[in-house]
Amino acid sequence: MMMMMIGSSNRAFLMSSTAAAAAAAMNTRKGDLFNLNPNSSIGNKKHDRASVSYAPKRKLPVLLFDVMDTIVRDPFYQDIPAFFGMPMRELLECKHPTAWIEFEKGLIDEEELSRKFFIDKRDFDFEGLKDCIRSGYSYLDGMQELLQTLSADNFEIHAFTNYPIWYKMIEDKLKLSAYLSWTFCSCYTGKRKPDPEFYLEVVQHLGVEPCDCVFIDDRPSNVKCAVEIGMRGLVFENADSLLKDLSHLGINVSLPNI
Repeated sequence: MMMMMIGSSNRAFLMSSTAAAAAAAMNTRKGDLFNLNPNSSIGNKKHDRASVSYAPKRKLPVLLFDVMDTIVRDPFYQDIPAFFGMPMRELLECKHPTAWIEFEKGLIDEEELSRKFFIDKRDFDFEGLKDCIRSGYSYLDGMQELLQTLSADNFEIHAFTNYPIWYKMIEDKLKLSAYLSWTFCSCYTGKRKPDPEFYLEVVQHLGVEPCDCVFIDDRPSNVKCAVEIGMRGLVFENADSLLKDLSHLGINVSLPNI
């Protein structure tokens, strides 16, 4: 332990200096108290109170939600194969291997996606596909109520999602922005989970420590990356299990109808 020694002469000097400073402060305070100038910050108590501003304390942790198959049903696995009239395995063999990822990253637009969607560049009803996807969006059971409760409890909630510009179709239909901010979408960042750089950009943007974030996603690989950079991560299964997982972190949510 480091100790600082002070000699007697220095101690006397410090004491006398302190006494002098206190006396000067008292004289200054007396002068202000008897100052009849209405603009005086001490003599005018109303002015003094108005000049003090208090920044609201930020509520932690910040909640980061994946969207597809965590909050919203993903139409990809059932509705899109049905739209094309083929099983999922055949669809995966026929579609371009990177076009959708490029679309999610914002590297290509809708027109280019429609040209590249299939490897053989076959024509198809692109607007019909969009309508099919749009009609398939719905809240997963219990998730709208959970988000509503968390938002009402003043938690800061952000979407942290791999999704293209079509997130706007989700917003138009389900109004997620009533509960969260569409802050971190791959179509704007050019990065996708589980790229660690994406997670680090999120933390930097929020201005918090990784441990001040709780990340919820249905994909274990995405949650694993969050935990590796220091976030707390929860693998989503359903709203009921998420309630229990949140309670283990001290976030208690009461949903009587869930």
